[in-house]
Amino acid sequence: MKTRILTGWLLVAAIAAQAQPMELSIEACRTLAIENNKELRIASENEQAAYHRRKAALTNYLPKISAAGAYMRTSDELSLLSDEQKNTLSNLGTNASGQLQGMLQQYPSLGEQLGPVAGALAGGLDAFGTGLVDGLRTDTRNMTVASVMLTQPVYMGGKIVAYDKITRFAQQIARSQHDRQLQEVILEVDRTYWQIVSLQSRKRLAESYLELVRKLDGDVERLIEAGMATRADGLSIQVKVNEAEVTLVQVENGLALSKMLLCQLCGLDISAEVRLRDEAAETLPEAPLPDGADVETALANRPELRSLDLARRIGKHKVTIARSEFMPNIALTGGYLTSNPSFTNGFQQKFNGIWNVGVVVKIPILTWGERRHKVQVARREAAIATYQFEEATEKVELQVAQGRRKIREATERYAVAVRSQAQADENLRCATLGMQEGVIPVSNVLEAQTAWLAAHSERLTARIDWLLADLYLRKALGTLK
Repeated sequence: MKTRILTGWLLVAAIAAQAQPMELSIEACRTLAIENNKELRIASENEQAAYHRRKAALTNYLPKISAAGAYMRTSDELSLLSDEQKNTLSNLGTNASGQLQGMLQQYPSLGEQLGPVAGALAGGLDAFGTGLVDGLRTDTRNMTVASVMLTQPVYMGGKIVAYDKITRFAQQIARSQHDRQLQEVILEVDRTYWQIVSLQSRKRLAESYLELVRKLDGDVERLIEAGMATRADGLSIQVKVNEAEVTLVQVENGLALSKMLLCQLCGLDISAEVRLRDEAAETLPEAPLPDGADVETALANRPELRSLDLARRIGKHKVTIARSEFMPNIALTGGYLTSNPSFTNGFQQKFNGIWNVGVVVKIPILTWGERRHKVQVARREAAIATYQFEEATEKVELQVAQGRRKIREATERYAVAVRSQAQADENLRCATLGMQEGVIPVSNVLEAQTAWLAAHSERLTARIDWLLADLYLRKALGTLK
């Protein structure tokens, strides 16, 4: 029984723990978003791919070793002798013996002495001719060839060095793109975070306003009963109550949607219950003005500018590559070739091979202007990259100037909003007391409440605008990390 009770309490505690909303700070939101953002993972993979492309380009400095092999079956073998020549050589002794017999018949005295020798000589020559025919047989119906080749580039027109530098710059571009995507993720998370904090503050403000107009509605009802207010005053206040209720519903819906967006950015389930650390604060945190808010800081830190500057450098090396295709290419070669049948010691049915070393030189002679056109294409592309870099630099300068101006504007606006809120609070207090004393009409109290709501909303908006302006300025400076 005790075990069942303990298990029940543990289950209730687990359910209660799951029901509690997850509390997140802005740093935790950033960390979750960085860990779960798909585009950031793609940027990381691109950076790794650029790293391996650079390593592959470095191998062009080193010698390449390759091996090749082949087997071929043919219907007939290659023959160095014709059938007539084979027949002549195979019957060399017989043919010579026939001619010798003709000579011996003319000289009978020699025939008695050379007759026995002629028969032996004919057999020996036939054997020699047959051996010669067999020795010249290639038997290439089954041929196997294998080779190993080493190639060391010596001069490739500068393309190897150019490829090395291009891949190095491409790796830096991939890193800059990763940094840019990281800043975009942080920007989106921070913007959504402060939007939720703002909506939470607006929700509290809407609830306070609703409570305020409801209290006024009750006070006016009592004044109507006492004959100190009209029914029209009561209806006007009820309209304000309805408007306040609608505003509260709209703020709650916007808050729910914003939290769903934040969960999606952080890689959480969109239906997860989250609570932000700053959303319960009555005042928004102060943020210092970024140090070094100048153009030089932006030019040094903006990943977009780094990428465009590197693209401009790549364009110059592409011109070198375009030229290298029409310049002499020199390489050292060395290798070993073996085959069966082998040909180094006659035709033998076994593997035997030879080694070789050499120099390969390739020089283009006539290209019909192709070189000039390709070089011009590369130069135009390099010029385009330069113009893009210059245009981006000008835009960054404009963004920094606008960001600084918006910071100053938001600061002044917030200071004015603070003074207006204090004045609206005092105005509402005086109007409420005046209505209770019967010296101020209900319409003046409604105007004071509307002004109070507008002043508080303006202060909240001004503070959020300052935080967002600071966020966008840091993004323009490239210091958002």
